[in-house]
Parts: sequence; structure tokens; C-alpha cells
Amino acid sequence: MTDAKPKELIIRPTVTKTALAGFMSKLKERGIAIVNADPRVAKGFRTIYESEDADMVVCKTFDQMKSSRSSGKIFGYFKKVLNNADVDEIERASQAGAQFVIVDASDWKIIPLENIIAKLHKSETKVFTTAKSSREVATMFAVLELGVDGVILSTDSEDEVDKAKQRLSGARFPIKPARIVEIRDVGTGERVCVDTASMMGMGEGMLIGSRSNFMILVHNESVGSSFTSPRPFRVNAGAVYCYTIAPDGKTRYLSEIESGSEIWVVNSEGAARRVIVGRSKIETRPLRLIRAEIDGETGTVILQNAETIRLITKEGKLLSVTEATVGDEVLGYTKPVSGRHFGIEVDEYIVEK
Repeated sequence: MTDAKPKELIIRPTVTKTALAGFMSKLKERGIAIVNADPRVAKGFRTIYESEDADMVVCKTFDQMKSSRSSGKIFGYFKKVLNNADVDEIERASQAGAQFVIVDASDWKIIPLENIIAKLHKSETKVFTTAKSSREVATMFAVLELGVDGVILSTDSEDEVDKAKQRLSGARFPIKPARIVEIRDVGTGERVCVDTASMMGMGEGMLIGSRSNFMILVHNESVGSSFTSPRPFRVNAGAVYCYTIAPDGKTRYLSEIESGSEIWVVNSEGAARRVIVGRSKIETRPLRLIRAEIDGETGTVILQNAETIRLITKEGKLLSVTEATVGDEVLGYTKPVSGRHFGIEVDEYIVEK
């Protein structure tokens, strides 16, 4: 079950009056379009507020909703949720024409929201909720998988706004065919299995490589074999030294990944989504080196030499590492070379072989 509707990050500034103008300017620089603030101090933004002058009028009574409807305004209903009666009241507000509801569930956040989303997800009413941190924002957008339509983040921190935007945004990597130019067995070493807290489908995996700017898309284990059951939560990712890219923009050695880490799961079209790692397993196994070329750039990856480790061909078919041959074209990713300092990209001269 997925939801293609866009999600709204709404900021409620909690800075002092003297700092408000500067903070609002910083929000605009960050692409924030909607604020929960008085329209008189939020010029250039769409506003959601308890005022008939707001673009989206917040009502706290059914009579206020009737008045806003008669004026032709976009209007919604605010409710602090403490019990099931409050959930029922929100449903009645939707039935009365509320175009959005703001659910303040500060005590019990998840269960009330699950009930409200289940009741309203087929209606025309958008469900907004409140949050006090970027981590809460990410959680609210994932409730009942569908998530809420918008989160109102109360903050005085530009850094929290950046983190919230980062947590909401996906990523897209320019995936291209990588022509294999060398394959050879390299003996034994330690490889890392990454077990995530998410199910992966066909065409999804992790970008893995010996260089931060050249990686191969390694498929998940959603396809079993005569000897193994499918494990669609797992990517048998590669040797301990290999890089992958984390959602914070840094590279991570596979040896650094552990329970609670965030990684990108990338599909064959290059679309990426964040997932949480449940555990990683480092074990000694026979290894195979694959060297490939994309647009004149060459890179390598070292993977476990086993039938269940699969790459993706440019036609979208799965190719086992044990069956790959020189000349095969598999999916990978490359970008202009840059240096890394503790995983952070820096502009410096660097050669990686």
C-alpha cells in the first residue's frame, strides 16, 4: 500500500519577535512554502492560521467552519485528541466539509493517527498533525504506511528544518549500464549482509563499490533458490571495505553499518528510499572481484562468490555473480570524482584504484 499524494512540511516558527523576520527569510531560502503563522508577519508564504485572512483558515468549532465555507475560504478543523470521542469528532468535521484537519495528539500520537487515517484516507479531507522534532516528522509521515498529508513542525532551529526536509526527501541516482571488463576470484575475506526492517521488491537493492563515485547496484534476496528461501529484507552487500551512500549524503563503509543505521535502497530506475538496518552480519566467505566501466570511468566491487548474490542487467533481469561474464552490462552509478574526509565529500585531488 503506497500513497503518491505530496506531503506538506509546514513550519510553525517559535522564535522571538525580534528574530522572526530573519528566521522567515531562512525558511524561504530552504523552500518552505507554508507556515503556521499570522498572515501579517508571513508575507510571501501560504499561511495556515486561525484568521480569516489566512490562506487556510483553522477553525475550532463547527460554526466557524460554516462561516469560512460561506466566505469561500479553504478551511479546516483543529482538535486536540485525548480519546475516541475526539476521533469521532474529527470524522464528523470531515463529513461537514473540512478540507483539512489538524490532529494534536501530543500524548498518544501513533494510535489515534492510525485510526483517523483509516477513517479519512478515502475522503477529500487532508490529515495534518503536529511535531516538535525532525524525527517526529519522519514518524508521522510513515504512520499506517499511508502517513499524514502534512506535519506542522514547531521549531526555532534552521538545522531542524533542514533535517526534517532531508528526512522527507527521497533521492534519485543516475543509474547507467556498467560493462563488466574483468571478473576474478580473490580468495576469502569478510563480507557484510545487511538485513533491513523493510521488505524490498524486484529491482531494488543497494549501491556498493570500491570508490565513492562508482558503485554497482546489488540486488536484494527476494528471489530464493532450490537451497535458500527468499529473504526480501536482505542485501548481501559486499566486502567490509566497500562503500555505500547514506541518506545524510556521506559514504559509509559496510563494516560501519549496524542496527539502527539508515541506508538508501535504490531501484533499477534510480529512485531511492530510506530504510532502517535491523542488523548487519560480517562473515568470512569466498570473494569475487568485478571491474566495470561506465562512460569511460572504471571501478570495482568485491562481492561474495555465491549464486544468491545478484546484479541487475540493463534489460532489468537478475544476473548471479557466479554467472556473470566479461562483456555483460549491469546497472551502476558514477559521478565526477571527489575526495572524502570521514565520509564527507570534499573538493580535492584523489585517485582511487
